[in-house]
Amino acid sequence: MNLPSQKALVPFVSVANMMALVNTAGIEPVLRDLAGYIEADFKRWPDFDKTPRVASHSADGVIELMPTADADNYGFKYVNGHPKNMKEGYQTVTAFGVLSSVANGYPILLTEMTVLTALRTAATSALVGKYLAPKGARVMAMIGNGAQCEFQALAFKAICGIDTVRLYDVDPKATEKALCNLAGSGLTVIPCRSGEDAIEGAQIITTCTADKQYATILTDNMIGSGVHINAIGGDCPGKTELHRDILLRSDIFVEYPPQTRIEGEIQQLEDNHPVTELWQVMRGEAPGRSDPRQITLFDSVGFAIEDFSALRFIHDRIRDTTFFDLLDILADPDDPRDLFGMVRRAA
Repeated sequence: MNLPSQKALVPFVSVANMMALVNTAGIEPVLRDLAGYIEADFKRWPDFDKTPRVASHSADGVIELMPTADADNYGFKYVNGHPKNMKEGYQTVTAFGVLSSVANGYPILLTEMTVLTALRTAATSALVGKYLAPKGARVMAMIGNGAQCEFQALAFKAICGIDTVRLYDVDPKATEKALCNLAGSGLTVIPCRSGEDAIEGAQIITTCTADKQYATILTDNMIGSGVHINAIGGDCPGKTELHRDILLRSDIFVEYPPQTRIEGEIQQLEDNHPVTELWQVMRGEAPGRSDPRQITLFDSVGFAIEDFSALRFIHDRIRDTTFFDLLDILADPDDPRDLFGMVRRAA
């Protein structure tokens, strides 16, 4: 049997290897390092090809492709969002991704991205919080205690310095799960009986619910001045979490306006409602938080450049480790013109 050549082999990071990588390095160091990659790519935002993700919607959920490229590499993520899945024993969100060389089109990494997406979403949220959260913020409310909850809490601890998380979910079992998982994390974790209870004393409010509908997780009267809202649950047309009046009182920060206006909280507003792009804040070209009484809102939907950063991070991190396998997924005939002959000779 002919063995595949080195050109045929692509590094593949399985779920098992991703978990081993994270647990070996430590989740908080991974979140901090990943945030560094994301920040570096935000600061060179103009270098990227950018397009809203390609989405296929159905009554059950959405399947999306998220591509982007710079001068050296092309990356994409395949990701779904199916809120009903949890009731059937499936994950709400699953994903995988590929990073390729622009020079020859060959993939240089294939990786699971279900775990990696949770990490990059949390790292992005906390990175943005570093720029927008009130100075000295120590308490975060986490409304929606599903698969993202613990990642978000630990990212804000590692990057923004919070020490207390107030949890609320309509399903008490989700809160119990989060309490168990965050035990020993160094965070003070407080279960709450309502959203109103959860935001009491919080300077940062994170909303992360899964229902694919217009919803009002936060009403206008719940939000006072001087808070930062990290709204990560609204991520497709027809799915929001905040009352429109909150948006009208907030300074809104987004990743990529053409995508956020379709999918984010600002789909509730006029197309010309002013927003600030985060890359400009990180480059010092636009102000972030400028007043202690300001309400800042990160209208997060997730953008392909964040996934590109995550792919770059993993590609670099697995070098000289055992946290990957080599897959024979590229045909490599002796003569590039003789693909048929390669197949026939393998019989």
